Amino acid sequence: MSDLFPVDTFSRLRVTFLGTGTSTGVPVIGCDCAVCRSSDPRNQRFRSSLWVQTERASILVDAGPDLRMQALRAKIKNVDAVIYTHGHMDHVVGFDELRAYCWNRDTPLPMYANQGCMDQLRTMFAWAFADTNIYRGYIKPGPVIFDGSFLLEGIQVTPLPVLHGNVETHGFLFRKNGHRSIAYISDVKRLSREAMDAIHGCDVLVVDALHHRSHPTHMNVNEALEVIEQAQPKLAYFTHCSHEIDHAQLEKILPAPVRIAYDTLTIDL
Repeated sequence: MSDLFPVDTFSRLRVTFLGTGTSTGVPVIGCDCAVCRSSDPRNQRFRSSLWVQTERASILVDAGPDLRMQALRAKIKNVDAVIYTHGHMDHVVGFDELRAYCWNRDTPLPMYANQGCMDQLRTMFAWAFADTNIYRGYIKPGPVIFDGSFLLEGIQVTPLPVLHGNVETHGFLFRKNGHRSIAYISDVKRLSREAMDAIHGCDVLVVDALHHRSHPTHMNVNEALEVIEQAQPKLAYFTHCSHEIDHAQLEKILPAPVRIAYDTLTIDL
């Protein structure tokens, strides 16, 4: 579904939430809470990731452990690039599933990351980066360390440095043709001044809201609402939600411009 602007053409920017859950996913293994037993499909959350599309490109933001099922569900037939937020397991360990998008490629698959995340990928998947990886059909990474904004298949991508524990982490602001913009910040405890300035007044802000309690490396609901109030987007979505967030119960008490993202939600800009 489209949950923002009327779609008169698919020549601009489309984003699909492949996953909106925290590192455990929802339902949580072994848990018998009301959300984990819920029949509401919006409470069933794969690990957080995003699919960005234009008429020219298909781009993944993160490749976590649920990538195979996410890709099958969304019918993702090709991937032109992967952009990583950071090197935590729930955002990178779907790396080997990217094989399916390399079988017919004659060039490496571009992978954009900060230095810390790229180092993590090289360590975890050393075979893919090795000079001995010469066989057709295997993943051939095309590593790109971003340093400031970059252009990717007509999309301006601005990395947003954020604080998320002790690992170098970024959100991203996506803008096409200088028009509609969406900021995606899935893992964050505090935004830098640079990031806050970049997202102010954006069309859509997607931000981490783990649960109601305080957490050392993620924003809770109240902290996310404070960021949204400061950023003043036209529309905002929570993501990276735990099993303590019941979609229907929380969304009905949120202020009007704030909603909760759910797996398969598509937004056309």
